[in-house]
Amino acid sequence: MDSSKRRTSAGSRRARGFTLVELMVVVGVVAILAAVAYPNYTAQVRKSKRAQAKADLVEYAQLAERFHTVNNTYVGFTFPGGADTINSPREGGTAAYTLGLETAQNTFTITATAGDNQSQDPCGNLSVNQANVKTAGGELSECW
Repeated sequence: MDSSKRRTSAGSRRARGFTLVELMVVVGVVAILAAVAYPNYTAQVRKSKRAQAKADLVEYAQLAERFHTVNNTYVGFTFPGGADTINSPREGGTAAYTLGLETAQNTFTITATAGDNQSQDPCGNLSVNQANVKTAGGELSECW
């Protein structure tokens, strides 16, 4: 009886946990998931910053149209705060685009120039004019 009790107590002292092989399998699976997920994540971040820039372009185009309605010219129109260039996004965060403005008597063009991090976006620079003609550095249907 004593010897069987000793065997059980010795067996219960055996360490429980993961083996090195099991741990390496888990590390490999996590590495594969990260290799797939990270590029998709960065693409979605670029896409969301592009969406913000497009929203800013459309908003400022609307402000330019309001200015033209009152003054019968686009000359003298500036971004809010009197600037000729402005960053997008406006509130916090790193600027992904720089918005620039060109005006004439009856025309304007607002261009969003991609910054360093956004330069890998396939759409590149975006612009809109007084006739609501939108341009992009990539496929227009995918970028706008």
